[in-house]
Amino acid sequence: MKAQRLWPAVTSALVLVLGAASPSALAAEVKVAFPANNDPTELPQVWPEQVGVDSGKLVDLSKWIRDSKFDIRSLVVVKDGKIAFERYSSGLTRDNNYELYSITKAATAILAGDLIDEGKISLDSSVKEVLQKSRPDLKDALADKGNVKLRNVLNMTTGLRYDFKPPNDPIYYEAPDRLKLAATTTPELEPGKVFQYMDVNPILATAMLTAAAGKKLEDYADEKLFKPLGMKHAAWQRADEKGLVSGGWGLRLRAVDMARLGMLALQDGRWEGKQVAPAAWVKSMTTGQSTPFFGYYWWVNNIVEGGVEGGSQPEFDTMGFKGQNIVVLPKYNAVVTMTSILSPNGGLRDAQCLQIMRYMMSEYIIPALDNKPSEPTEAQKQALLNELQLAEDSKGVPGFGTDPTDTPQ
Repeated sequence: MKAQRLWPAVTSALVLVLGAASPSALAAEVKVAFPANNDPTELPQVWPEQVGVDSGKLVDLSKWIRDSKFDIRSLVVVKDGKIAFERYSSGLTRDNNYELYSITKAATAILAGDLIDEGKISLDSSVKEVLQKSRPDLKDALADKGNVKLRNVLNMTTGLRYDFKPPNDPIYYEAPDRLKLAATTTPELEPGKVFQYMDVNPILATAMLTAAAGKKLEDYADEKLFKPLGMKHAAWQRADEKGLVSGGWGLRLRAVDMARLGMLALQDGRWEGKQVAPAAWVKSMTTGQSTPFFGYYWWVNNIVEGGVEGGSQPEFDTMGFKGQNIVVLPKYNAVVTMTSILSPNGGLRDAQCLQIMRYMMSEYIIPALDNKPSEPTEAQKQALLNELQLAEDSKGVPGFGTDPTDTPQ
C-alpha cells in the first residue's frame, strides 16, 4: 500500500481556525524565536529558505501533525550543517533530552569502529574469547559461542536462540546481570547466514566493547563521541546491577544532538575538521552487510519511499521504539530527527510509527528540501513563527503506552 493512502490531509476546519486570527494578533502571542539564538556552541540556525528549504511545506507538515494529534515531541531538519527547522510540542525546548531506544545502537556501532581502529578489538573477535576473559564466571555459558564474531553481533547474524518474551522481558528492565542472561542463549543457526534482529546482540556488543575499551562504554562514549561533537545533556542510563549499560537502548540525547550524530555519519566520520570516527568504518556501517537494508546497527534505504528496493533516493537511518528517528539524506546534505510516542504495532519494518515517518518524508520533508536558496519574505517568516508557537503550545495523544523513561529530561 502506498504511504500516501494512509494519512489524511489537514482538515479544512483547522485551516479556517488558523485563518480566523489576523497575523498581527497571532504575532503578539508568539514566544518562539527563530533563529533562536547565536550560541556558538550550538549548530547555526538559518531561515529555511536560506538553505533551499521551503518553509511552507514544513509549516503544512506541522499543521498536519497537530491536526492528527500525534505525540511528536521534537522534529529537527538540518541542511548544509545548519538548523533549518526546529519544532517542539508540549512546552518542550531544545534543552530536553529523550530516551532513544534502538538509536542507541547507532552510537554503539560508531564506538565499535573507534575501538577497531585503535586495534583493541576486531570484527573477527569472538564472543567466547573476549568475554571469557572479562567474565570467567560465565565460561561454561559462553563455551558454545566461539564461532560468533563481533561482526555477527553488529549485523544481527549471530544465529543465537533467544526465548525471553515481552512484555515483561527481563533483559530490558528486571535482569540484575544482563550479560549472564544473554550468555544463556544457544546457537541455533550458523553465524553470518540469517539476519535476525534481537536485543541480545547489543548486550553482547556492549560487554565486548567495554572489555576492549577497559572502561565503561558510556565513559568511552563521552570521551570519543559526546564531547568531540559538543553534545549537551547526553546520558546513557539503565545500567544493570553489574554496571553494564545496553548498547541497544538507554541513550538520551537532545534532538539537535541526534542531528549531530547523523551529521557525523553524513560527513564520513569527520567533525569540524577532525576524524572522530574512521571514514572506512562509517561507509561499511551504513552499507548493507547481512542484508541490503542493514549495515552495522544502521538501516539502509529503510524510510524514504522506494529506497528499500534501491530507489533513486538513497538514505541511511537509525530508528527506535515508539518512533525515534535519525534519517540521513546524502543527496540533500541533510539530516532529519524526530522523537515521539507513536504506535510500534505492525512489525519491525512496517510499524505504524515508521509508516508515519515515511509519509512525512515523502509528502513534506523531501519536497521541502529540493529548492534553491533564497531570502524568505516577512510573510514566510511570520507564518513559520506562528506555527512553531502553535506547535509548542499543543500536546499530542500518545500512540502507545509510556513509562517513566519516556519522560523528557
